[in-house]
Amino acid sequence: MRPTPRVLLAALGLFILATLARAHAPAVDMLGAAQKFLATLSADQAKQATFPLTDAERENWFFTPVPRQGLSLKHLTEAQRDLGLALLRSGLGQSGLLRAEGIRSLEIILKELEKDTPAGRRDPINYFITIFGTPSEKQSWGWRFEGHHLSFNFTLVDGAHVVFAPVFMGTNPAEVRSGPRKGERVLGEEEDLGLALVNSLDAAQRKVAIFADVAPKEIITTNQKRVELLAPAGIAAAQLTAGQREKLFALVKVYANRGRAEIADETFATISKAGLDKVTFAWAGALDRSAATYYRIQGPTFLIEFDNSQNNANHVHSVFRDFKGDFGHDLLAEHYAKEHKK
Repeated sequence: MRPTPRVLLAALGLFILATLARAHAPAVDMLGAAQKFLATLSADQAKQATFPLTDAERENWFFTPVPRQGLSLKHLTEAQRDLGLALLRSGLGQSGLLRAEGIRSLEIILKELEKDTPAGRRDPINYFITIFGTPSEKQSWGWRFEGHHLSFNFTLVDGAHVVFAPVFMGTNPAEVRSGPRKGERVLGEEEDLGLALVNSLDAAQRKVAIFADVAPKEIITTNQKRVELLAPAGIAAAQLTAGQREKLFALVKVYANRGRAEIADETFATISKAGLDKVTFAWAGALDRSAATYYRIQGPTFLIEFDNSQNNANHVHSVFRDFKGDFGHDLLAEHYAKEHKK
């Protein structure tokens, strides 16, 4: 029996409601986690942890072990720390969580390699939680989890739409080369997929994709507050074979999947809507892990950078940037413009 228009309309309505519910799930979970965390803080701790949403500190991000604003995990009780990490889990997917924990644990290896003092700068719990604005189901707010080689920036526009950018992850060492964790590569997938893609290119494709024989010593955009399309852009997805395109988009999804599934799906949907054929891949440096490597992936809406050049090509920096969505900038500007008209 063919479904009636009324049945089809009802089914469509249920699908839309289910999609909206799934999209709002991260916002609901973040709100609950943030409120539970804040409820445990003393007045002094709350003063350290919270800033107005419009404060300049919200875009004052970095990925080196510098002094930071916010509340450090090391200054929390065990119960408070658990709630702070629950907030982190509300925003990350499984791969993002595994990488974040792996990166924090590398601080222990760095402490040993550098013969750092017990009270030195290498510390797996010297990571900061900062909340911007008042967590709300209707008003805009944001939060950040940051420390050495990690910077996760979340913005919730109108308390519902979640933007996850900038997203920085780094590893030092990129590969653990001695001890019980020998061979561990926390960001190995990002490196291996990039190498697989560049090595799948033929001679003509490489002329377009490879822009330098030597990799830059750092990601080009560093910790800039705003980024734009970088030049040269590289080879476009439209110029790749089907297999190469599959490799390229699999690599993009590795970065998107740092966020939880709902956020990752929305991120890739935005990239797709802007035109997958317009996504480009550019490379600099060696074609294997023997020397420094760098790549960038760009589309109309986003930029990915990966650099492994420091410490004799054993120190990775990687970042995902959203040209309009970093810190929810454009969405918030649109929101404030509408409110001003009212």
